[in-house]
Order: sequence, then C-alpha cells, then structure tokens
Amino acid sequence: ATGTPISNSMVELYTMQKYLQYNLLKRNNLIHFDSWASTFGETVTAIELAPEGSGYRAKTRFAKFYNLPELMSLFKETADIQTADMLNLPVPKANYHNVVLKPSEQQKEMVKSLSERAEKVRNKMVDSSVDNMLLITNDGRKLALDQRMINEMLPDSETSKVSACADNVFDIWQKTADERSTQMVFCDLSTPHGDGSFNVYDDLRDKLIAKGVPKEEIAYIHSANTEMQKKELFGKVRSGQVRVLIGSTQKMGAGTNVQKKLIALHHLDCPWRPSDLQQREGRIIRQGNDNPEVEIFTYVTENTFDSYLYQLVESKQKFIGQIMTSKSPVRSAEDVDEQALSYAEIKALCTGNPYIKEKMDLDIDVSRLKLLKANHLSQIYSLEDKIHKEFPQKIAALEERIKGYDKDIATAESHPVGDRENFCGMEIKGLTFTDKKEAGEAIIAACKAMTNPDPIRIGCYRGFEMELSFDTFSKEYRIVLI
Repeated sequence: ATGTPISNSMVELYTMQKYLQYNLLKRNNLIHFDSWASTFGETVTAIELAPEGSGYRAKTRFAKFYNLPELMSLFKETADIQTADMLNLPVPKANYHNVVLKPSEQQKEMVKSLSERAEKVRNKMVDSSVDNMLLITNDGRKLALDQRMINEMLPDSETSKVSACADNVFDIWQKTADERSTQMVFCDLSTPHGDGSFNVYDDLRDKLIAKGVPKEEIAYIHSANTEMQKKELFGKVRSGQVRVLIGSTQKMGAGTNVQKKLIALHHLDCPWRPSDLQQREGRIIRQGNDNPEVEIFTYVTENTFDSYLYQLVESKQKFIGQIMTSKSPVRSAEDVDEQALSYAEIKALCTGNPYIKEKMDLDIDVSRLKLLKANHLSQIYSLEDKIHKEFPQKIAALEERIKGYDKDIATAESHPVGDRENFCGMEIKGLTFTDKKEAGEAIIAACKAMTNPDPIRIGCYRGFEMELSFDTFSKEYRIVLI
C-alpha cells in the first residue's frame, strides 16, 4: 500500500507494473522500458542542476504521456485505488488560510531583473552553464520566500513571509497554551547551515523567542540525526514539550507521526511535487489527532512566483487524480517531474500580465496548426498524384500480371504433373528425359558447366521454359520456370 504511487514521475508506474504485472507486460511486449516508454511517453532533453550543485547538466526526461486509459486499464488489473474522499477516514477537518503578502520595493526590483535574465537566456546571450531557466526559477522561489535569500545585506521586510508566519504561530501558541497544542512549519528552501549565514529557520526561531516563546519549545527536525534522536524529539512533540517543529518536506514528511496535539501547519514555500504537498498535510490531517479541526496556512508573496507555483502543483495533482481515479479520462498528460518555469511563464509573472503567457501559448498553437495544415495539404497533393499517375500504372501492371497468371494456369493444366511413379518428363539441353533420376543428373551437369552467374535457358518442363542462374550472395544455383 502507498499514499503516493506517483510522486515524481509517471515513469514510477512502470516500476510498479514490472514488480506486480511482469507476465502481463511480457505478453504485451512491454517488459523492456524502451518499448513501454515508446508506447506511453514522449521525451525531451532539458537543463537541470547537477547533483553535486556545482553546475548544470542536460537530462532527458519524460515531457508527456499518451494512451493513458489503456495504461491505467493495465495497472488497475493489479491496483485497487482508494482516495481519501472514498474512504471517509476519521481525520480532523482542515480549515485553509491563504496569507497573501505585499512584496517589498527590493523584491519588485529583483523580479524585474529576473525577467531581463530570462530574456537573455531565451536569446542565447548567456551560456547555459552561467544562467538558465532553472537557475532563474530557483532564484524566483528564493525571492518569494525572503529577499535576504538573494542578498543577506538587504533589510528584513515587515511584510515578509517569516514575519507573518511568526505572528500566526505565536497567536496560536498563546491561544492553545492550556492544551499545549503543537504546530509544524515547512520550509524546503532555507535550511539551517550552522555557519552564521542567513536562513529562514533561525530567523523564524529568533522572532518567536522575541515574542515570548521559550527556546526549548522550538525545535528543528534537522537536530535529530539518528533514529533514537528522532524518537525522542517526536515524543516531545506528541506530549507538547516541543510546541513548534520546523523542518523540510524531505526530513519531516513521510514517517513523521506527531499528530496527537497538532493544531496548525504552515507552508512557508511551495514544493514542486503534488505528493510533497500531500505528505506535508498528511502529518496533520491524520488519524490519531485529538483536535476535531486543524488550521493550514499557506503564505504567498504577491507578484512573485508563489501563486503560480501553487497553481501549477494544484493542476498537476488534478491530472494525477484524473488519471488514477479515471473520473475524467484523459488520453494524454504532462509529466509532473518539471522543475523549471518556461520563458513565457517567467515573463508573465515578472510583468504581472497573465496575457503574455496566453499570447505566447496561442502563438505556439498557431505555428503548430500551420504545420499541421501544411502536412495535410502535402498529403492531399500526394494522394492526387497517386490517383492520377501512380495508381493507374499499378492497376495496369497488376492486370497484366493477372493475364500472365491465367496463361500460366492454362499451360500447367495442359501439362499435368503425373504421380510419383510416372514422371511427366523434362527437356534439358535439347534432350528429353522420361526418368526423374536422369533428369536430375542432367541438371547437375548443366550447373557444373556454367561459366558465369547470368541466367541461361537450359530446357523445358510442363510447358514452361527453365532458366538456370547462380546466386553469388547465397552461393546457390536456381532454376526458374518462365
């Protein structure tokens, strides 16, 4: 059983099918990944951050999946798909709050610079190892979180996400003091380094301490590096000793069972994958939570990449939901493993004008339709040419061949083959043979007498001329009746 069968890419279905449906894949000639991929997907090559973080590399990945109804029909022979709304589990009701914040003047200026960088990348004015859409996208995400992520020398903003989050965390901390309710804060982009450099974790903790939250009631998931340390930390959260737990999706997502007193969850940034958002919220919307209702806060900075990223993740999740449940069958879908925005998306976000992306999408559609029209007209011209020239010639040739077949049938019928005992006779080199063995020996002699491979007439059989030749490729003698 799994809560997120597709977390990073639709390709994960192949892995599951290979384990669970090996024989079925074999029967359908899909056992090898190449054949599965060519049947259900389309690949593109894009730039991505190298694992060591020191540069960028080209990676071929799936861009789109096709024939989804057939793919899911195969998968559902093994899988029983049940969503949360089907199961009706006893989990707390979630109240969602979108906290929309105004960008600072510095953030506005920096967003404009992202647009200029995207323009240079698009026009190939900068090498992809120096700047690219992935790097611009990551900088846009950092800028939406906190301007000091781009430049530590910039001042703190009163309208920053961290300030708004600190206010909400402190307010809930005060109101639930008697119950000692707990809260979780998720942030993937700015984890603690311990080297004195700026990070969102330390900034949030310092602001909470300044408001009056005891330091010992705030913990980072990163402080628990072993299973024993995690067990001890989770126990403190469940008992209410630690009331604010801060961490990333990777470290504080799947496997973190601290729901007993959880009253609120805060998204400081937006993960790329729908499954990451599911895993985050699955920590609080969970059986075993003593609270009948919980609060989930999402912090968004206006006119930055934030709102679009959440919209993107939501649309990805809808696609996955449609595919997995087949409520609204689709034949094709974009893959969910995309981690960089396109030029059109960045330009639209930076200018605050959504019609820019719409126009670019329409321009692409027009170009695609023009190409389809040209291909369609080309097919029409090709068919017209075949109808007026090629097909009449083929018909005449086939009619001539049919006449030849009729003539050959008549010739064969007028010279019956006889039975095994009675050989119908054969003429070779002007001599007539009524004995099969002698005829065979005469043919062998004719073969040995050949001086070149070109066809020569050697006799007659059943009214047909016999033509002998030598195939230099297969090193074989051949007799053809003509």
